[in-house]
Amino acid sequence: MSFEIAFVLGLLAFALVLFVTEIVRMDVVALLVLSILALFGFVDAGEAVSGFSNAAVITVWAMFIISEGLSRAGVADLIGRSVLRVAGRGEVRMIVVVMLTAGILSGFMNNIGVAALMLPVIVGIAARSNLPASRLLMPLAYGSLLGGLTTLVGTPPNLLVSSALADAGLRPFSLFDFTPIGVVILAAGTAFVALVGRHLLPSVTAPKTGGEAGAALRDLYRLKERMFMVRVPPGSIAVGRTIDQIGLARSAGLVIISLVRDGTTLSLPHPTTTLRAGDLLLVEGRQDRFEDLRKWSSLKIERESPVLQEFLSQRIELRELRLAAGSTLVDAPLHHGDFRERFHANVLAVRRAGTVWRTRLSELTLQPGDRLLVQCDARAIAGLESASEFDALARVSEEERAELYAIDERAFVIHVPQDSVFVGRTMSESRLGDVFDFRLLGVFRGGEMLVMPASDEKIAPADLLIVQGRPEDLAVLRGLQELDIQYDASAHLDVFDSDALRMVEATLHPHSSLVGKTVAELELREAYQLELVAIWRNGKPQRSGLAGVALRSGDALLLVGPRARLAALNANPDFIVVTPVGAPAVETAKAPLAGAIVLAIVAAVLAGWQPISVAAVAGATLMVLTRCLTMEQAYRAIDWRSIFLIAGMLPLGIAMQRTGAAQFVADGAMALLGDYGPWPVIAGLYGVTAFATMVVPTAALVLLMAPIVLSASAELGISAHTAMMAVAIAASASFTSPVSHPANVLVMGPGGYRFGDYLKLGAPLTLVVFVVAALLLPWLWPLRPG
Repeated sequence: MSFEIAFVLGLLAFALVLFVTEIVRMDVVALLVLSILALFGFVDAGEAVSGFSNAAVITVWAMFIISEGLSRAGVADLIGRSVLRVAGRGEVRMIVVVMLTAGILSGFMNNIGVAALMLPVIVGIAARSNLPASRLLMPLAYGSLLGGLTTLVGTPPNLLVSSALADAGLRPFSLFDFTPIGVVILAAGTAFVALVGRHLLPSVTAPKTGGEAGAALRDLYRLKERMFMVRVPPGSIAVGRTIDQIGLARSAGLVIISLVRDGTTLSLPHPTTTLRAGDLLLVEGRQDRFEDLRKWSSLKIERESPVLQEFLSQRIELRELRLAAGSTLVDAPLHHGDFRERFHANVLAVRRAGTVWRTRLSELTLQPGDRLLVQCDARAIAGLESASEFDALARVSEEERAELYAIDERAFVIHVPQDSVFVGRTMSESRLGDVFDFRLLGVFRGGEMLVMPASDEKIAPADLLIVQGRPEDLAVLRGLQELDIQYDASAHLDVFDSDALRMVEATLHPHSSLVGKTVAELELREAYQLELVAIWRNGKPQRSGLAGVALRSGDALLLVGPRARLAALNANPDFIVVTPVGAPAVETAKAPLAGAIVLAIVAAVLAGWQPISVAAVAGATLMVLTRCLTMEQAYRAIDWRSIFLIAGMLPLGIAMQRTGAAQFVADGAMALLGDYGPWPVIAGLYGVTAFATMVVPTAALVLLMAPIVLSASAELGISAHTAMMAVAIAASASFTSPVSHPANVLVMGPGGYRFGDYLKLGAPLTLVVFVVAALLLPWLWPLRPG
């Protein structure tokens, strides 16, 4: 093995590790590979950026626009709804119709777009048929993937293998070369899922439609058990304060659903609403956590203690830490308890570009370069200095703390009675640090002072806790104790039956800009006047501590708000509303025009007037000129991550061919399987590709496999078209995991699927596709065409 081969294969392995671990975004990995190859001279400057002018890449982004144009013109909606009207109520018939409809549309539309468009329709049909949506949504995703195999433009892997053939000086695939084998695979896959595979599908409770939708969603997410009433009694500290000031949402993690005052119900009252005596609040959240916070106010606050504060300040030092770019704390909310346990330090404030945060630090997502003001004892200094999470550490004087950070906090002595419920608990278990920014400075016990005790230090009877915090937060604790709780909220749940308040389930669009952002960063209340009450992830609802949760593709979001605000979500490109409220009718006036543009593209390609790349760009341009969509919508329709992924990985294929790395891998495959003949070699390449779809993006996978397949075909003396067709089929049959394809992720939350559900149905379906391909390839694509 030469150095050049070893280098390129090492870079390939490095890229695969990054793809699997997702340490770095896949498009950034591709650009990194491109840069390394160019910098080390394995490709020249022109070859390094050739992917951006590659015909397959151009066709891919043009088809994204055409697909969006068809969707916005109402073509797909017309076809989908018309066909699904004949689906009936039988499960087998519905699965067949859903999969074939999705498959036919995916032949000329982006399969992600097809799945996104049909998702709400399928959920509605399932609800009206009293069928769990989970019985139809995975077939929807799989139907769109199988349909991509029916034409050259159906899915990017088809275009990429065709482009690889052209680059090798061979005849590329034509528009309908995939159709004979693709149609049979679509039919066989549909029959298998409808007759056999459906028994492997889970049955998650189906949402209802109309007035029953809210109740069904509350049952599905098990919210009823978390709803209770809170009453503000006369004389309470809460009277005259705002909802935000009493800390029900911030400290107790409760969602304020409604406020009942003088017989009038106010839905989702604003945090600035002032409370009055007798107000009744319908809230959602964990009752046990709320009760725990109320119990803290039963502890006796002995006094402010400037003497003890001075004593401890001589033993506790202040440091300012700067977050390093590669820190694991970056892009995550600050958790006081975790930080204290890991670094033995308390975070007092965060400074970023002249802005200082002193409160609600647990709701703040940390960024590289943030400066954290921490307090710690001498023992923790060495650990902070050596921690790779921080790239700078500086001493901070009390004067600098007062001037730069302007923190006005005091130390309080809290006495723990002998019979306190907190005896035996730790400070971290109380969550006071996360909800009130309280910090435990020391514990006075048995005549000795424990300075900065460990987070797992248990509270003992008669302990004196020296706690630092703001006096107003102590008042909030007292106010929580004074509130009356009524655990039966059933009499007030009718608020969900009015237009003033509805509940819907939505999921993130595969191209959503919100993926990776925390719930707090969405500012749903401020931007949309909505509240997020639960997230469905990995087959179960997540209902607590949502503010710091980073959203993922496939999450289902349960949103509460006024009907009008929820209806507005239908037009938001970041969301797909699974159970829409007041969804506007799709405008279909331009549907004939959009359909004619697609037919013109097909005619131009079949007649040989223009290659598919030019025809697709012309069609995309006509979609904009005829106002089937705007240019802004066209830009947004393009999945730029996929474009950069493909363009960035193409130079690696060039380097593999040039250095002999592709031939080296092909020789290895030949040594292992060559003695058995060409079909076992093709089957081996198929198997490797199909298995790798579980962890590697399909577009990148095809680009890596193409040079290997071409080398192996040349060595075997067989037609490269046969092996390339096999690899394209294997790459497009991405059924075995939710991460195999965005269409799989899209239905995961709304369908309530777990990871294992995809493997349970996807593995046998992959085998079915393999068997059909093995039977048809020798007939349709012989090894040595005559």
